[in-house]
Amino acid sequence: MENHEQAFHRAGFSPPAHTGSFAAMMAAQQAANGVHSVQAQPLPSTSPTAVINSFSPPRARATSASFPSSAPRVLTPFDTGDIKILLLENVSQGAVAMLREQGYQVDFHTVAWSEDQLIEKIGQYHAIGIRSKTKLTQKVFRAAHKLLVVGCFCIGTNQVDLIAAAKAGVAVFNSPFANSRSVAELVIGEMISLSRQLADRVNEMRVGTWNKVSKGCYEVRGKVLGIVGYGHIGSQLSVLAEAMGMQVFYFDVVPLMPLGSARQIATLEELLGMSDFVSLHVPELPETKNMIGIQQIQAMKKGSYLLNNARGSVVDIPALIEGLKSGHLAGAAVDVFPREPAASGENAFGDELNTWATELRKQKNVMLTPHIGGSTEEAQRMIGIEVGNALCRYINYGGSVGAVNFPEVDLRAITEQESRVIRICYVHQNQPGSLRAVNEILGGHNVDKQHSDSYKDIAYLMADISGVSENDIRDIYDRISKTPANILTRLLS
Repeated sequence: MENHEQAFHRAGFSPPAHTGSFAAMMAAQQAANGVHSVQAQPLPSTSPTAVINSFSPPRARATSASFPSSAPRVLTPFDTGDIKILLLENVSQGAVAMLREQGYQVDFHTVAWSEDQLIEKIGQYHAIGIRSKTKLTQKVFRAAHKLLVVGCFCIGTNQVDLIAAAKAGVAVFNSPFANSRSVAELVIGEMISLSRQLADRVNEMRVGTWNKVSKGCYEVRGKVLGIVGYGHIGSQLSVLAEAMGMQVFYFDVVPLMPLGSARQIATLEELLGMSDFVSLHVPELPETKNMIGIQQIQAMKKGSYLLNNARGSVVDIPALIEGLKSGHLAGAAVDVFPREPAASGENAFGDELNTWATELRKQKNVMLTPHIGGSTEEAQRMIGIEVGNALCRYINYGGSVGAVNFPEVDLRAITEQESRVIRICYVHQNQPGSLRAVNEILGGHNVDKQHSDSYKDIAYLMADISGVSENDIRDIYDRISKTPANILTRLLS
Protein backbone atom coordinates (compact mmCIF):
# COMPACT_ATOMS: atom_id res chain seq x y z
CA MET A 1 0.00 0.00 0.00
CA GLU A 2 1.28 3.42 -0.96
CA ASN A 3 1.44 6.55 1.18
CA HIS A 4 -0.70 9.35 -0.20
CA GLU A 5 0.47 12.63 1.21
CA GLN A 6 -0.08 16.31 0.71
CA ALA A 7 1.26 19.69 1.71
CA PHE A 8 -0.63 22.92 1.91
CA HIS A 9 -0.07 26.40 3.23
CA ARG A 10 -2.79 28.54 4.78
CA ALA A 11 -2.47 32.29 4.95
CA GLY A 12 -1.22 33.41 8.36
CA PHE A 13 0.94 30.34 8.91
CA SER A 14 4.49 29.70 7.85
CA PRO A 15 4.95 27.40 4.84
CA PRO A 16 6.65 24.11 5.69
CA ALA A 17 10.44 24.20 5.68
CA HIS A 18 12.11 20.90 4.79
CA THR A 19 15.62 19.70 5.33
CA GLY A 20 14.90 17.07 2.68
CA SER A 21 13.44 17.41 -0.81
CA PHE A 22 10.58 16.24 -2.97
CA ALA A 23 12.64 13.34 -4.29
CA ALA A 24 10.45 10.75 -2.63
CA MET A 25 7.36 12.18 -4.29
CA MET A 26 9.06 12.28 -7.67
CA ALA A 27 10.36 8.74 -7.27
CA ALA A 28 6.88 7.47 -6.44
CA GLN A 29 5.41 9.29 -9.40
CA GLN A 30 8.04 7.96 -11.80
CA ALA A 31 7.63 4.44 -10.44
CA ALA A 32 3.91 4.68 -11.11
CA ASN A 33 4.65 5.05 -14.78
CA GLY A 34 7.05 2.11 -14.84
CA VAL A 35 6.61 -1.62 -14.35
CA HIS A 36 6.77 -1.66 -10.56
CA SER A 37 4.95 0.46 -7.99
CA VAL A 38 6.95 1.51 -4.98
CA GLN A 39 6.04 2.99 -1.65
CA ALA A 40 6.62 6.73 -1.41
CA GLN A 41 8.61 7.75 1.62
CA PRO A 42 7.23 10.60 3.73
CA LEU A 43 9.41 13.66 3.99
CA PRO A 44 10.51 15.17 7.32
CA SER A 45 9.19 18.55 8.33
CA THR A 46 11.06 20.87 10.67
CA SER A 47 8.31 23.48 10.91
CA PRO A 48 5.89 22.99 13.82
CA THR A 49 3.37 25.32 12.21
CA ALA A 50 3.34 23.57 8.87
CA VAL A 51 0.00 22.03 8.04
CA ILE A 52 0.99 18.67 6.57
CA ASN A 53 -1.00 15.52 5.97
CA SER A 54 -0.77 12.07 4.47
CA PHE A 55 -3.18 9.28 3.65
CA SER A 56 -3.04 5.81 2.18
CA PRO A 57 -5.59 4.64 -0.39
CA PRO A 58 -6.96 1.10 -0.32
CA ARG A 59 -4.87 0.13 -3.31
CA ALA A 60 -1.52 1.02 -4.81
CA ARG A 61 -1.43 3.38 -7.74
CA ALA A 62 -2.04 1.67 -11.05
CA THR A 63 1.03 0.93 -13.17
CA SER A 64 1.40 0.76 -16.91
CA ALA A 65 1.72 -2.99 -16.59
CA SER A 66 -1.85 -3.36 -15.31
CA PHE A 67 -3.78 -0.44 -16.80
CA PRO A 68 -3.64 1.42 -20.11
CA SER A 69 -1.51 4.55 -20.05
CA SER A 70 -4.62 6.63 -20.77
CA ALA A 71 -6.36 5.45 -17.59
CA PRO A 72 -6.92 8.08 -14.86
CA ARG A 73 -4.14 8.12 -12.31
CA VAL A 74 -4.79 8.11 -8.58
CA LEU A 75 -3.26 11.41 -7.47
CA THR A 76 -0.74 11.32 -4.68
CA PRO A 77 -0.67 14.48 -2.59
CA PHE A 78 2.66 14.82 -0.87
CA ASP A 79 4.43 15.66 2.39
CA THR A 80 4.07 14.24 5.88
CA GLY A 81 1.38 13.79 8.51
CA ASP A 82 -1.84 11.78 8.51
CA ILE A 83 -5.16 13.07 7.20
CA LYS A 84 -7.40 13.15 10.28
CA ILE A 85 -11.18 13.29 9.99
CA LEU A 86 -13.66 13.94 12.79
CA LEU A 87 -17.14 12.45 12.35
CA LEU A 88 -19.87 13.45 14.81
CA GLU A 89 -23.56 12.72 15.39
CA ASN A 90 -23.46 9.05 14.42
CA VAL A 91 -23.06 9.58 10.69
CA SER A 92 -23.45 6.59 8.38
CA GLN A 93 -21.15 3.65 9.09
CA GLY A 94 -20.81 3.28 5.35
CA ALA A 95 -19.17 6.71 5.23
CA VAL A 96 -16.92 5.77 8.14
CA ALA A 97 -15.79 2.64 6.33
CA MET A 98 -15.27 4.51 3.05
CA LEU A 99 -13.05 7.13 4.65
CA ARG A 100 -11.03 4.60 6.60
CA GLU A 101 -10.49 2.57 3.43
CA GLN A 102 -8.88 5.68 1.97
CA GLY A 103 -6.29 5.43 4.73
CA TYR A 104 -7.54 8.44 6.68
CA GLN A 105 -7.49 8.48 10.47
CA VAL A 106 -11.17 8.69 11.43
CA ASP A 107 -12.41 9.65 14.91
CA PHE A 108 -16.08 8.68 15.19
CA HIS A 109 -18.51 9.95 17.82
CA THR A 110 -22.25 9.40 18.15
CA VAL A 111 -23.08 12.80 19.69
CA ALA A 112 -22.71 16.45 18.73
CA TRP A 113 -19.90 18.52 20.19
CA SER A 114 -20.28 21.91 21.83
CA GLU A 115 -18.51 24.99 20.54
CA ASP A 116 -15.99 24.78 23.39
CA GLN A 117 -15.21 21.14 22.60
CA LEU A 118 -14.74 21.97 18.94
CA ILE A 119 -12.49 24.95 19.64
CA GLU A 120 -10.34 22.79 21.90
CA LYS A 121 -9.90 19.88 19.45
CA ILE A 122 -10.69 20.99 15.89
CA GLY A 123 -7.12 22.19 15.30
CA GLN A 124 -5.87 18.62 14.79
CA TYR A 125 -8.37 17.70 12.03
CA HIS A 126 -8.29 18.21 8.27
CA ALA A 127 -11.96 17.36 7.70
CA ILE A 128 -15.11 17.18 9.79
CA GLY A 129 -18.41 15.44 9.15
CA ILE A 130 -21.56 16.51 11.00
CA ARG A 131 -25.32 16.33 10.80
CA SER A 132 -27.71 19.02 12.06
CA LYS A 133 -26.85 19.47 15.75
CA THR A 134 -23.16 20.45 15.66
CA LYS A 135 -22.69 24.20 15.13
CA LEU A 136 -19.58 25.26 13.22
CA THR A 137 -19.23 28.94 14.12
CA GLN A 138 -16.75 31.63 13.22
CA LYS A 139 -14.87 30.91 16.46
CA VAL A 140 -14.57 27.25 15.49
CA PHE A 141 -13.13 28.08 12.08
CA ARG A 142 -10.61 30.44 13.65
CA ALA A 143 -9.31 27.50 15.68
CA ALA A 144 -9.38 25.06 12.72
CA HIS A 145 -5.84 25.66 11.46
CA LYS A 146 -5.66 22.45 9.43
CA LEU A 147 -9.25 22.19 8.24
CA LEU A 148 -9.75 21.70 4.51
CA VAL A 149 -13.34 20.58 4.15
CA VAL A 150 -16.68 20.13 5.97
CA GLY A 151 -19.16 17.39 5.13
CA CYS A 152 -22.77 17.97 6.21
CA PHE A 153 -24.35 14.50 6.20
CA CYS A 154 -27.83 15.99 5.81
CA ILE A 155 -29.79 18.37 3.61
CA GLY A 156 -29.29 21.68 5.40
CA THR A 157 -26.13 23.71 6.02
CA ASN A 158 -27.57 26.38 8.31
CA GLN A 159 -25.58 24.86 11.21
CA VAL A 160 -22.38 26.01 9.49
CA ASP A 161 -21.15 29.60 9.23
CA LEU A 162 -20.62 29.34 5.47
CA ILE A 163 -19.02 32.77 5.15
CA ALA A 164 -16.45 32.05 7.86
CA ALA A 165 -15.72 28.69 6.27
CA ALA A 166 -15.12 30.24 2.85
CA LYS A 167 -12.88 32.95 4.26
CA ALA A 168 -10.78 30.20 5.85
CA GLY A 169 -10.58 28.37 2.52
CA VAL A 170 -12.77 25.53 3.76
CA ALA A 171 -15.19 23.96 1.27
CA VAL A 172 -18.57 22.75 2.60
CA PHE A 173 -20.49 19.88 1.01
CA ASN A 174 -23.94 18.48 1.78
CA SER A 175 -26.45 15.98 0.41
CA PRO A 176 -29.47 18.00 -0.67
CA PHE A 177 -31.51 15.23 -2.31
CA ALA A 178 -30.55 11.81 -0.91
CA ASN A 179 -33.27 11.67 1.76
CA SER A 180 -36.11 13.13 -0.33
CA ARG A 181 -38.01 9.84 -0.56
CA SER A 182 -37.71 9.17 3.16
CA VAL A 183 -39.23 12.54 4.05
CA ALA A 184 -42.01 12.18 1.47
CA GLU A 185 -42.98 8.76 2.82
CA LEU A 186 -43.04 10.10 6.39
CA VAL A 187 -45.47 12.82 5.33
CA ILE A 188 -47.77 10.22 3.78
CA GLY A 189 -47.70 8.28 7.05
CA GLU A 190 -48.41 11.43 9.04
CA MET A 191 -51.41 12.39 6.90
CA ILE A 192 -53.00 8.98 7.31
CA SER A 193 -52.27 8.95 11.04
CA LEU A 194 -53.74 12.41 11.56
CA SER A 195 -56.86 11.77 9.49
CA ARG A 196 -57.52 8.60 11.53
CA GLN A 197 -56.47 10.15 14.90
CA LEU A 198 -54.04 7.28 15.09
CA ALA A 199 -51.59 8.84 17.57
CA ASP A 200 -54.36 9.49 20.10
CA ARG A 201 -55.75 5.95 19.79
CA VAL A 202 -52.26 4.47 20.25
CA ASN A 203 -51.57 6.58 23.34
CA GLU A 204 -54.98 5.66 24.82
CA MET A 205 -54.36 1.95 24.33
CA ARG A 206 -50.97 2.24 26.02
CA VAL A 207 -52.76 3.25 29.25
CA GLY A 208 -55.53 0.67 28.80
CA THR A 209 -58.25 2.92 27.33
CA TRP A 210 -60.48 1.34 24.66
CA ASN A 211 -61.90 4.16 22.55
CA LYS A 212 -63.34 2.80 19.31
CA VAL A 213 -64.64 5.84 17.41
CA SER A 214 -65.17 6.86 13.80
CA LYS A 215 -66.32 10.44 14.34
CA GLY A 216 -63.74 12.84 12.92
CA CYS A 217 -61.78 10.04 11.23
CA TYR A 218 -61.41 10.15 7.46
CA GLU A 219 -59.75 8.54 4.47
CA VAL A 220 -57.16 10.61 2.66
CA ARG A 221 -58.57 9.56 -0.72
CA GLY A 222 -60.29 12.47 -2.41
CA LYS A 223 -58.82 15.06 -0.02
CA VAL A 224 -56.81 18.09 -1.12
CA LEU A 225 -53.09 18.26 -0.32
CA GLY A 226 -51.44 21.68 -0.47
CA ILE A 227 -47.65 21.55 -0.76
CA VAL A 228 -45.63 24.65 0.13
CA GLY A 229 -42.31 24.34 -1.70
CA TYR A 230 -42.29 22.12 -4.78
CA GLY A 231 -38.65 21.00 -4.76
CA HIS A 232 -37.30 17.47 -4.65
CA ILE A 233 -39.28 16.47 -1.55
CA GLY A 234 -42.45 18.36 -2.43
CA SER A 235 -42.59 16.92 -5.94
CA GLN A 236 -41.99 13.35 -4.72
CA LEU A 237 -44.73 13.81 -2.14
CA SER A 238 -46.99 15.04 -4.92
CA VAL A 239 -46.58 11.81 -6.90
CA LEU A 240 -47.17 9.58 -3.86
CA ALA A 241 -50.26 11.53 -2.79
CA GLU A 242 -51.83 11.38 -6.24
CA ALA A 243 -51.28 7.62 -6.32
CA MET A 244 -53.42 7.46 -3.17
CA GLY A 245 -56.26 9.39 -4.81
CA MET A 246 -55.50 12.82 -3.39
CA GLN A 247 -55.85 16.06 -5.31
CA VAL A 248 -52.57 18.03 -5.20
CA PHE A 249 -51.92 21.76 -5.44
CA TYR A 250 -48.67 23.53 -4.66
CA PHE A 251 -47.24 26.97 -4.03
CA ASP A 252 -43.68 27.97 -4.84
CA VAL A 253 -41.97 31.32 -5.30
CA VAL A 254 -40.86 30.33 -8.81
CA PRO A 255 -42.91 28.76 -11.63
CA LEU A 256 -42.29 24.99 -11.69
CA MET A 257 -43.45 22.24 -13.99
CA PRO A 258 -45.88 19.95 -12.13
CA LEU A 259 -45.61 16.20 -11.94
CA GLY A 260 -48.78 14.24 -12.69
CA SER A 261 -51.96 16.25 -12.34
CA ALA A 262 -50.70 18.66 -9.66
CA ARG A 263 -51.34 22.34 -10.23
CA GLN A 264 -49.46 25.43 -9.08
CA ILE A 265 -51.38 28.06 -7.11
CA ALA A 266 -50.50 31.75 -7.39
CA THR A 267 -50.53 32.69 -3.69
CA LEU A 268 -49.91 31.00 -0.38
CA GLU A 269 -53.18 32.30 1.06
CA GLU A 270 -55.19 30.73 -1.76
CA LEU A 271 -53.45 27.39 -1.26
CA LEU A 272 -54.07 27.45 2.50
CA GLY A 273 -57.77 28.16 2.04
CA MET A 274 -58.39 25.21 -0.32
CA SER A 275 -56.30 22.45 1.32
CA ASP A 276 -57.33 19.71 3.72
CA PHE A 277 -53.65 19.03 4.45
CA VAL A 278 -50.84 21.59 4.21
CA SER A 279 -47.30 20.19 4.08
CA LEU A 280 -44.27 22.51 4.31
CA HIS A 281 -41.06 21.87 2.35
CA VAL A 282 -39.14 25.14 2.23
CA PRO A 283 -35.55 25.99 3.25
CA GLU A 284 -34.61 28.08 6.27
CA LEU A 285 -34.28 31.62 4.97
CA PRO A 286 -35.11 35.06 6.39
CA GLU A 287 -38.13 35.03 4.06
CA THR A 288 -39.43 31.73 5.45
CA LYS A 289 -39.05 32.50 9.16
CA ASN A 290 -42.49 32.22 10.80
CA MET A 291 -44.07 32.14 7.35
CA ILE A 292 -46.92 30.19 8.98
CA GLY A 293 -48.22 32.42 11.76
CA ILE A 294 -51.58 33.48 13.19
CA GLN A 295 -52.87 34.98 9.91
CA GLN A 296 -51.87 31.96 7.83
CA ILE A 297 -53.40 29.46 10.26
CA GLN A 298 -56.64 31.44 10.31
CA ALA A 299 -56.59 31.37 6.49
CA MET A 300 -56.51 27.56 6.51
CA LYS A 301 -59.73 25.55 6.15
CA LYS A 302 -61.46 24.79 9.44
CA GLY A 303 -60.72 21.18 10.33
CA SER A 304 -57.56 21.00 8.22
CA TYR A 305 -54.13 19.67 9.21
CA LEU A 306 -50.68 21.30 9.20
CA LEU A 307 -47.47 19.26 8.71
CA ASN A 308 -43.97 20.70 9.11
CA ASN A 309 -41.05 18.53 8.05
CA ALA A 310 -39.01 21.45 6.71
CA ARG A 311 -37.27 23.68 9.28
CA GLY A 312 -38.22 24.57 12.84
CA SER A 313 -38.21 28.31 12.18
CA VAL A 314 -40.90 28.10 9.48
CA VAL A 315 -43.88 27.78 11.86
CA ASP A 316 -44.79 30.08 14.75
CA ILE A 317 -45.46 27.34 17.30
CA PRO A 318 -47.53 29.46 19.77
CA ALA A 319 -49.80 30.35 16.84
CA LEU A 320 -50.07 26.65 15.98
CA ILE A 321 -50.99 25.82 19.58
CA GLU A 322 -53.71 28.46 19.51
CA GLY A 323 -55.08 27.05 16.25
CA LEU A 324 -55.24 23.59 17.81
CA LYS A 325 -56.81 24.79 21.04
CA SER A 326 -59.54 26.71 19.23
CA GLY A 327 -60.39 23.69 17.11
CA HIS A 328 -59.67 25.56 13.88
CA LEU A 329 -57.05 22.93 13.09
CA ALA A 330 -57.98 19.26 13.46
CA GLY A 331 -54.38 18.21 14.02
CA ALA A 332 -50.73 18.76 13.23
CA ALA A 333 -47.48 16.88 12.70
CA VAL A 334 -44.19 18.55 13.62
CA ASP A 335 -40.80 16.94 13.05
CA VAL A 336 -38.58 20.03 13.34
CA PHE A 337 -38.37 22.69 16.04
CA PRO A 338 -36.73 26.11 16.57
CA ARG A 339 -34.44 24.63 19.22
CA GLU A 340 -33.66 20.93 19.36
CA PRO A 341 -31.75 18.82 21.90
CA ALA A 342 -28.10 18.17 21.12
CA ALA A 343 -28.46 14.49 22.01
CA SER A 344 -31.16 11.87 22.55
CA GLY A 345 -32.38 11.19 26.07
CA GLU A 346 -35.27 11.33 28.50
CA ASN A 347 -36.72 14.75 29.34
CA ALA A 348 -34.55 16.35 26.65
CA PHE A 349 -37.46 18.12 24.94
CA GLY A 350 -38.90 20.37 27.61
CA ASP A 351 -39.80 23.96 28.41
CA GLU A 352 -36.21 24.89 29.20
CA LEU A 353 -35.46 24.31 25.51
CA ASN A 354 -38.70 25.75 24.07
CA THR A 355 -41.04 27.51 26.48
CA TRP A 356 -44.14 26.12 24.77
CA ALA A 357 -43.04 22.44 24.69
CA THR A 358 -45.36 21.21 27.46
CA GLU A 359 -48.37 23.05 26.04
CA LEU A 360 -47.74 21.64 22.57
CA ARG A 361 -47.42 18.10 23.90
CA LYS A 362 -50.85 18.38 25.60
CA GLN A 363 -52.75 19.12 22.39
CA LYS A 364 -54.96 16.41 20.88
CA ASN A 365 -54.19 14.75 17.55
CA VAL A 366 -50.66 16.14 17.38
CA MET A 367 -47.76 14.02 16.19
CA LEU A 368 -44.36 15.18 17.47
CA THR A 369 -41.28 13.41 16.16
CA PRO A 370 -37.56 14.09 16.90
CA HIS A 371 -36.38 15.34 13.48
CA ILE A 372 -36.50 11.89 11.85
CA GLY A 373 -37.65 12.91 8.37
CA GLY A 374 -34.46 11.61 6.76
CA SER A 375 -33.66 9.00 9.40
CA THR A 376 -33.94 5.80 7.42
CA GLU A 377 -31.24 3.25 6.68
CA GLU A 378 -31.62 3.91 2.97
CA ALA A 379 -31.35 7.70 3.25
CA GLN A 380 -28.40 7.64 5.63
CA ARG A 381 -26.58 5.16 3.41
CA MET A 382 -27.07 7.35 0.34
CA ILE A 383 -26.08 10.49 2.25
CA GLY A 384 -22.96 8.72 3.52
CA ILE A 385 -21.98 7.72 -0.01
CA GLU A 386 -22.62 11.16 -1.49
CA VAL A 387 -20.91 13.25 1.18
CA GLY A 388 -18.12 10.71 1.74
CA ASN A 389 -17.31 10.79 -1.98
CA ALA A 390 -17.31 14.59 -1.96
CA LEU A 391 -14.80 14.65 0.91
CA CYS A 392 -12.51 12.14 -0.81
CA ARG A 393 -12.76 13.93 -4.14
CA TYR A 394 -11.84 17.30 -2.65
CA ILE A 395 -9.01 16.00 -0.47
CA ASN A 396 -7.54 13.71 -3.12
CA TYR A 397 -8.13 15.62 -6.33
CA GLY A 398 -9.14 19.17 -5.40
CA GLY A 399 -12.52 19.01 -7.19
CA SER A 400 -15.07 21.31 -5.53
CA VAL A 401 -18.18 20.65 -7.66
CA GLY A 402 -21.16 20.51 -5.30
CA ALA A 403 -19.70 22.82 -2.64
CA VAL A 404 -22.31 25.19 -1.20
CA ASN A 405 -20.02 28.05 -0.14
CA PHE A 406 -17.19 27.78 -2.60
CA PRO A 407 -16.36 28.17 -6.31
CA GLU A 408 -17.15 24.96 -8.20
CA VAL A 409 -13.96 23.98 -10.04
CA ASP A 410 -12.74 20.70 -11.48
CA LEU A 411 -10.18 19.37 -13.96
CA ARG A 412 -10.09 16.23 -16.04
CA ALA A 413 -8.05 13.43 -14.57
CA ILE A 414 -4.28 13.17 -14.87
CA THR A 415 -3.58 9.96 -16.76
CA GLU A 416 -1.00 7.26 -16.16
CA GLN A 417 1.04 8.34 -19.15
CA GLU A 418 1.53 11.86 -17.75
CA SER A 419 4.73 11.89 -15.70
CA ARG A 420 6.23 14.68 -13.61
CA VAL A 421 2.88 16.43 -13.24
CA ILE A 422 1.67 18.41 -10.23
CA ARG A 423 -1.77 19.84 -9.52
CA ILE A 424 -2.02 23.23 -7.86
CA CYS A 425 -5.11 23.97 -5.76
CA TYR A 426 -5.05 27.67 -4.92
CA VAL A 427 -7.81 29.24 -2.79
CA HIS A 428 -7.44 33.00 -2.79
CA GLN A 429 -9.19 36.28 -2.27
CA ASN A 430 -11.24 37.41 -5.25
CA GLN A 431 -9.36 40.62 -5.92
CA PRO A 432 -7.76 42.30 -8.93
CA GLY A 433 -4.30 41.03 -9.85
CA SER A 434 -4.51 37.72 -7.98
CA LEU A 435 -4.49 35.56 -11.12
CA ARG A 436 -1.82 37.71 -12.75
CA ALA A 437 0.48 37.04 -9.78
CA VAL A 438 -0.04 33.27 -10.14
CA ASN A 439 0.34 33.25 -13.91
CA GLU A 440 3.62 35.12 -13.62
CA ILE A 441 4.86 32.26 -11.42
CA LEU A 442 3.59 29.59 -13.78
CA GLY A 443 4.52 31.41 -16.97
CA GLY A 444 7.86 29.64 -17.33
CA HIS A 445 6.28 26.18 -17.00
CA ASN A 446 4.04 24.03 -19.18
CA VAL A 447 0.47 24.53 -17.95
CA ASP A 448 -1.45 21.49 -19.24
CA LYS A 449 -4.85 22.63 -18.05
CA GLN A 450 -6.28 25.28 -15.80
CA HIS A 451 -9.72 26.17 -14.38
CA SER A 452 -10.68 29.00 -12.08
CA ASP A 453 -13.90 30.45 -10.73
CA SER A 454 -15.05 32.80 -8.00
CA TYR A 455 -17.90 32.83 -5.52
CA LYS A 456 -18.47 36.17 -3.80
CA ASP A 457 -15.16 37.11 -2.10
CA ILE A 458 -13.47 33.74 -2.64
CA ALA A 459 -11.78 32.44 -5.78
CA TYR A 460 -10.34 29.01 -6.56
CA LEU A 461 -7.78 28.02 -9.17
CA MET A 462 -6.77 24.51 -10.19
CA ALA A 463 -3.87 24.04 -12.60
CA ASP A 464 -1.89 20.99 -13.77
CA ILE A 465 1.77 21.68 -14.52
CA SER A 466 3.93 19.11 -16.34
CA GLY A 467 7.67 18.61 -16.83
CA VAL A 468 8.59 19.92 -13.41
CA SER A 469 11.66 19.01 -11.37
CA GLU A 470 11.72 18.80 -7.60
CA ASN A 471 13.36 22.22 -7.46
CA ASP A 472 10.59 23.60 -9.67
CA ILE A 473 7.96 22.16 -7.32
CA ARG A 474 9.53 23.76 -4.27
CA ASP A 475 9.85 27.11 -6.06
CA ILE A 476 6.25 27.04 -7.33
CA TYR A 477 4.90 26.09 -3.92
CA ASP A 478 6.87 28.72 -2.00
CA ARG A 479 6.08 31.55 -4.39
CA ILE A 480 2.33 30.84 -4.75
CA SER A 481 1.81 30.41 -1.01
CA LYS A 482 3.39 33.85 -0.46
CA THR A 483 1.15 35.73 -2.91
CA PRO A 484 -0.83 38.55 -1.26
CA ALA A 485 -4.22 37.03 -2.12
CA ASN A 486 -3.37 33.53 -0.80
CA ILE A 487 -5.83 31.87 1.56
CA LEU A 488 -4.83 28.25 1.07
CA THR A 489 -2.35 26.59 -1.31
CA ARG A 490 -2.18 22.83 -1.85
CA LEU A 491 -0.06 20.73 -4.21
CA LEU A 492 -1.13 17.28 -5.39
CA SER A 493 0.73 14.87 -7.63
